[in-house]
Amino acid sequence: MAYAPGVTPAKWAGVWAERVREVPLRLVQMPAAEIVPLLRDGGVDAAFVRLPVDRTALHVIPLYLETTVVVVPKDHAVAAVEEVELADLADEDVFEPLDDVLAWGDRPGQPAFTRPENTADAIELVASGAGVLLLPQSLARLHHRKDLTYRTVTDAPQSQIGLAWLEAETTDLMEELIGIVRGRTLNSSRGRKPQQQPTGKKPPLKRSTPKRRRQTRRRT
Repeated sequence: MAYAPGVTPAKWAGVWAERVREVPLRLVQMPAAEIVPLLRDGGVDAAFVRLPVDRTALHVIPLYLETTVVVVPKDHAVAAVEEVELADLADEDVFEPLDDVLAWGDRPGQPAFTRPENTADAIELVASGAGVLLLPQSLARLHHRKDLTYRTVTDAPQSQIGLAWLEAETTDLMEELIGIVRGRTLNSSRGRKPQQQPTGKKPPLKRSTPKRRRQTRRRT
């Protein structure tokens, strides 16, 4: 199973290991742009992707939205506040890495002097004081540095994470994974056959028909 950088599938993988012990789940992190082509080629069975994606021949379940933040040096003016709006970044040089995962209409701030190859390179440039970077909070955490910090941008576009798999591969095991991701209980009616759990109750006792008392005639 593939997952985009910033996604943390460990909790779901742990539940899978408990419920489906006979089928190990192998996790592979890879660049977000490479996941759907690999999924279509059968390189992985399912994937946690960043939406939107081309849904042709795919089933996709949207899962959650991520907070967007701006990454700045710790001595930057933005670091003095809890959150900002896009208008507050109007005079900032904003980096747009080639692997940017946010869908922008009008980008905020001023275009930086270069477009970095990837987010990691953009983080290095931010640390040098050359500009700022907007990205999902999970990626800011992934690329954490002691000399940088980040603040929430309240009106920025957000990245959404979803579970994707091929329409032709909706198997019982896939239904099991869907159930785990959606938080279904072990005995859910969907997916694989639920396991029977003992109730601890004794079966009701069978009531017998009371016997009729035999009557005897009194002699006179």
